[in-house]
Amino acid sequence: MSWESTAVYYRLLNEMARERLGGQHSADLVMVSVDFAPIAVLQAAGAWGEATAIMVEAARRLEGAGAEAILICANTMHRMADEVQAAVRAPVIHIADATARRVHSAGARRPLLLATRFTMEQDFYRDRLRASGVEALIPREAERARLHAIIYDELVQGRIEDVSRRAFIAIVERAVAEDGVDAAILGCTEFALLVRPGDFSVPALDTTEIHARAAMDFALGV
Repeated sequence: MSWESTAVYYRLLNEMARERLGGQHSADLVMVSVDFAPIAVLQAAGAWGEATAIMVEAARRLEGAGAEAILICANTMHRMADEVQAAVRAPVIHIADATARRVHSAGARRPLLLATRFTMEQDFYRDRLRASGVEALIPREAERARLHAIIYDELVQGRIEDVSRRAFIAIVERAVAEDGVDAAILGCTEFALLVRPGDFSVPALDTTEIHARAAMDFALGV
């Protein structure tokens, strides 16, 4: 929902279109870019009904502009994915479904979900993963608070802090050593701005890249 990760989605989709179609091809898409600040306020207040109304209206605008599939370009806002899907005919390509497939293809059995507190602590995301046979662990309470702060106080504001990168890596490696974690789900679409897969001793699954690739697979009928 922040423009920081929206820009990453836009770049990835266009790179994937060129990679698969060649030459001067790029992604044929429409986009609604929202003001994230009011949405962050609604999230913090637990005003999910109001946030859902915003998402439903955005989806209807996209469909009205010709979209044949819809992406919610944030993990947390998949909390209202079912309501969005009910409001439009175009399929909503669910980020957790695509991520579950990648977990399975990586051969992981105990992935660690790193995300906003909403995504880690509420049921909507982990239940969706569980429905696809993925049982995700979450970090400890203090670690969840740290990750949440990194997202809202830094990444969505364009701040990339090396101290936060080191803290992020330490959270994953602690879970690897103590909890038997065998993969890290980068369950915030801004996290790839901070860390890279090679930063960890286990596979790191970037949900932004995974989601964009699922969208391109749909578009090209793969």
